[in-house]
Amino acid sequence: MRIVIKVGTSTLTHSTGRINIRRVSSLCRVIADLMNAGNEIVLVSSGAIGMGVGKLNLKNRPSDMPTKQACAALGQCELMYVYDEEFSKYNRNIAQILITKADIEIEENHNNFRNTVEKLIEFGVLPVINENDTISTEEIAIGDNDTLAANVSVSTEADLLIVLSDIDGLYDGDPRIDTNARIIEVVEKIDGNIEKMAKGRGTDLGTGGMSTKIHAARIAVGSGIDMVIANGNNPENLYGIIEGENIGTRFLSGGKTK
Repeated sequence: MRIVIKVGTSTLTHSTGRINIRRVSSLCRVIADLMNAGNEIVLVSSGAIGMGVGKLNLKNRPSDMPTKQACAALGQCELMYVYDEEFSKYNRNIAQILITKADIEIEENHNNFRNTVEKLIEFGVLPVINENDTISTEEIAIGDNDTLAANVSVSTEADLLIVLSDIDGLYDGDPRIDTNARIIEVVEKIDGNIEKMAKGRGTDLGTGGMSTKIHAARIAVGSGIDMVIANGNNPENLYGIIEGENIGTRFLSGGKTK
């Protein structure tokens, strides 16, 4: 099975922006084990700007583009260093790919991107993909890593997209203020009611929220790829998700069409 796993900033870091060492170690161990079992994994990883914020001891995520890009440049180094250290424990090599909207929309760029990912997978290497935040501006930015992960899933013809965040899944209400809110385990169709449930944005250090995840789900299921939103607090849940257990919210695609 080919699986794209997207991890959000809240999964990788503490609220300070500093790396959550225990969780990242667990995440890398589980992913390496899934690869050992024969699965082809592509990792779409947020966290660069958040880690840069932490390393610079900034109180909040910056709002101006130059500071965001500076934080991304600084944080990306630490992010890849941590991944390299952790995956090397399990004899797994990683490779960094930073892309912009052009690498999705321009055919030549897109083909080069896909060929690179395919060759890395062939070599047994884990591609770690992020948007190139150090050079991206509003005009060339994909915008958020939920959308990026969905596009990567389509480009690489994945069988499943898993989005790990700081939420358990899609609720029928806001669980922060509604104690009766219930998680929706399966979504067979993304309609207006589903979109109404997706409001607000995520943590201060991240860029996403439920609305970006619903948008990503539309892209994925539209290409025959199931998508799961789940809490990244326990990376061990990846095993159950891949085995089809009811963890988080699963958006059904109906399968790929030939």
